[in-house]
Amino acid sequence: MTEGPALDDLALTAFAPDTPQCVGVAVSGGGDSMAALHLLARHFTVEAVTVDHGLRPEAAAEARFVAQGCARLGVFHSVLHWHRGEARGNLMDQARRARIRLIGDWARARGLRHVALGHTADDQAETFVMRLGRSAGLEGLSGMRRRWEENGVIWTRPFLGVGRAALRDWLRAADLGWIDDPSNDNDNFDRVKARKALRELAPLGISVARICETTAHLAAAEAALEECLRHMAGDLVRADRGDLVIAPAAFGPALPPELRRRLIVRALQWVGGQGYAPRADAVAGLLAELQQGRSATLAGCRILARTDEIRITREWAAVAGLRVPAGQQWDRWQMEGPGETGLEIAALGEDGLRACPQWRECGLPRPSLMASPAVWRGEYLIAAPLAGRENGWKARIVRGTFLQKPFSH
Repeated sequence: MTEGPALDDLALTAFAPDTPQCVGVAVSGGGDSMAALHLLARHFTVEAVTVDHGLRPEAAAEARFVAQGCARLGVFHSVLHWHRGEARGNLMDQARRARIRLIGDWARARGLRHVALGHTADDQAETFVMRLGRSAGLEGLSGMRRRWEENGVIWTRPFLGVGRAALRDWLRAADLGWIDDPSNDNDNFDRVKARKALRELAPLGISVARICETTAHLAAAEAALEECLRHMAGDLVRADRGDLVIAPAAFGPALPPELRRRLIVRALQWVGGQGYAPRADAVAGLLAELQQGRSATLAGCRILARTDEIRITREWAAVAGLRVPAGQQWDRWQMEGPGETGLEIAALGEDGLRACPQWRECGLPRPSLMASPAVWRGEYLIAAPLAGRENGWKARIVRGTFLQKPFSH
């Protein structure tokens, strides 16, 4: 791991030489992100952003603390709010995904191409332990990425090789403060349990530094498998207006089981937009269904099994309640058309499909069109580009290729 004296070097080299001078930094108020803010501000023009998830009463005060620190630095600061509605399931996972989505939208609106996150080596080790407890495979155990591109933003973790203590020591030496999140001591959270488990494992030599070395070795093996997948996928998968179509050969004996699993997982993540792969048993069950020629649903996707292809499309139920003002990103789509006011983007659904009598001529199956983006004025359908009713509107995917790994904490 990198120690304190090299922190300035890491900040200076956090971005490629051709990076625009102004970059974004996600700042929660904790020691890791506050150190990232101050270190990066020494070498770049930065804009800071804080997400208030509305999960803790202290969050608003933490955002004000960050704003005060940014004001002293002369750094532009924004606070974003997550309006989660009735969140169900893994709340922390939903909050993480919402944070990345909100920050990505903010960065694009501000004209920022690069955003830095303050994760450390301790986060890397804790994530490894948590994933180990979930029977993660090579992909999960190879750790968090230092740099990746998603939804038009390049994300980087400049201090992923630095221990949490080193960043706090730097802050103390510079007489800079931070706020400790009280949830960091809450045993109800897996990350807190993993942190405590690491303390118990240290006498066995299983330290944060050793785990980070291990994740680096696993990441090298992961990269080799990814290269194999890229070579094979070109002949097996094609994109079709937001769907992915997989050739039957992908489920034959020529493709090793691990590459087959990776192929279907990556396709599900690209279509469904989830930053995490479905659980291993769910993926195994899906592959068994497909081997029997049966359609299924998983991870916000509908998987249609046919004799000549496997088509993965968005599940209508997963986007049925999603409605945004025209001009905003909807699911993984950006709609572009006449600048009228009062319009919204929502799924086409049954009602919209009935208003598109020529939909069969477009060549997409009914489930694909049901979950496709459409332009509405109240309950009146204005446009449905994928269903043959354009009216001056176009729809484009704002996600990278399906072989690009989605965000993973």
